[in-house]
Amino acid sequence: MSETTRGKFIVFEGIDGSGKGTQIDLLVQEMKKQGRQVYRTAEPTNTSTGGMLRDALGGFVRRDAYELSALFLLDRIFHNVNPINGIRKYLSEGVDVVCDRYYYSSFAYQGIDADLKWVMQMNLDCQEIIRPDVCIFLDLDPDVSDRRIAASRMDREIYENIEAQQRIRSRFLEVFRLLEDRETIRIVDASRTIPEVSADIIKILEEIKET
Repeated sequence: MSETTRGKFIVFEGIDGSGKGTQIDLLVQEMKKQGRQVYRTAEPTNTSTGGMLRDALGGFVRRDAYELSALFLLDRIFHNVNPINGIRKYLSEGVDVVCDRYYYSSFAYQGIDADLKWVMQMNLDCQEIIRPDVCIFLDLDPDVSDRRIAASRMDREIYENIEAQQRIRSRFLEVFRLLEDRETIRIVDASRTIPEVSADIIKILEEIKET
């Protein structure tokens, strides 16, 4: 019996309102059409730690950037090692994993108020946290992002204001420069039509299938 081929680990990132959910839906549909097994997941997770994070992000509980960074790390480790539906488990079974946000979001969001080097080091040096095969960053002007958020919902999370989104986008781009020799990161212009963005993402999928 041949050894199972490891699944591909694909992460989507972007500022709020960049269209990650829509593009993940389209990519997962395409992957399934190609006969691939796909597990879709997201951070924060649906664990008790994830609930604590959502309460903080929603503004119901106040936590500083260092607390949030540590909570995200704890949530992320469990997300990887959970023997029932963890990332490591699915990848080892040959299932592709598509994740909405990962440690890059910790670097960009918490890294604007906490020490960026500390946030990056504790994630990148943790052996239980798997590196993605590719990070797809949906790049969008914060002004456009703000209009999309305003049009789609009434309530906003603590980072969902234009000043924060401008800082976060800049931090994302800074982090990608720091990681460019260590990780595969693809920046996609998310200001275009949904089909145009999706076509670029499918091309990226074809790239990583060959590796």
